Amino acid sequence: MLKRTNNIILLFTLSLLLSFINVTAQEAPTLSVAETNTEETTDINVKEMIMSHIGDSYEWHFMKWKDKDISIPLPIILHSKESGWNIFLSSELHNPNSKFNQFYIAQEGKHAGKIVEKDSSGAEIAPFDISLTKNATSLVLTSILLIVIVMSVAQFYKRRDSMSTSKGLVGLIEIVVTFIVDEVAKPSIGKEYQRFTPFLLTIFFFILLNNLMGLIPIFPGGANVTGNIAVTLVLALTTFLVVNLTGSKAYYKDIFWPDVPTWLKAPAPIMPLIEIIGTITKPFALMIRLFANITAGHSIVLGLTSVIFVTAKLGAATNGAMTMVAILFGIFIGLLEILVAFIQAYIFTLLSAVFIGLARTPEGETKESVQTIE
Repeated sequence: MLKRTNNIILLFTLSLLLSFINVTAQEAPTLSVAETNTEETTDINVKEMIMSHIGDSYEWHFMKWKDKDISIPLPIILHSKESGWNIFLSSELHNPNSKFNQFYIAQEGKHAGKIVEKDSSGAEIAPFDISLTKNATSLVLTSILLIVIVMSVAQFYKRRDSMSTSKGLVGLIEIVVTFIVDEVAKPSIGKEYQRFTPFLLTIFFFILLNNLMGLIPIFPGGANVTGNIAVTLVLALTTFLVVNLTGSKAYYKDIFWPDVPTWLKAPAPIMPLIEIIGTITKPFALMIRLFANITAGHSIVLGLTSVIFVTAKLGAATNGAMTMVAILFGIFIGLLEILVAFIQAYIFTLLSAVFIGLARTPEGETKESVQTIE
């Protein structure tokens, strides 16, 4: 009992430390200087600061030290109609006015923040871009880390004898796997749960690990992967394909010829259209829910951090008080974000399992009577 209590205290302490670092280690926002009569005032563009942190970039930026940006350059991979394939490091385009060959980063317009070139008419066009951006690099690193964790756990179970018990990370993974199988897959899908369990476990651990890595402000964490709409779109599309490519005859009958009066499905297919829209809105809701919750959490923490700099010109007393308030609220939100990381991964996995279970409804049963296994 004492050992378990010590573990809980250690976990809470680490969580508190992580949250404190997440608040205090944020990069100070860029100050813009504007003249008002003969006095200079400093204003912070909070919106631009938040968007730059939660958005993607061509380099992995850490901090600014003595007016010098400290960052890791990432590989740029472009294909241009004029010059073919081009591979170089993002450090070549570090400054706003930098150019490499004919490429540069657009500062405004529809391609703002993207690498562009000019065509023969002088118009900006975007080349075919498959660069390893910050989010893409984080996605690769997190995927490798997830594979290493899973393979390590698998090797442990191959080597252990029947009398040994699971401890540490292996024990934690075992608890989570058992929970997903017994509390998510079995009740939601039914007899065929084993067929879909690998998929559910994969998306759960993938989302969870990316959520947690996004809360770590230092490399290799800090990337807003699950707060990127493209990533959540692919995850939702994967669930959509699994649901609709494995659906039963009863599932498709309920979509194209539901048990409603004939005039609602022929000659005007009113109910089939509604059902088809429903199959699209389900994964769409998964995509928006995950994207919005993760992005909102990062934005709140960054917004609280910006309070420290916004109140800097209000005096030492006001700034000191607001700094303490911002740090305390930031720690609270940081701890809450750790919980949200688990909840969002669980909700995405649970709803995916429910949608799969509804699509696997046996012939003769309604959507509401999905069979469960005790």
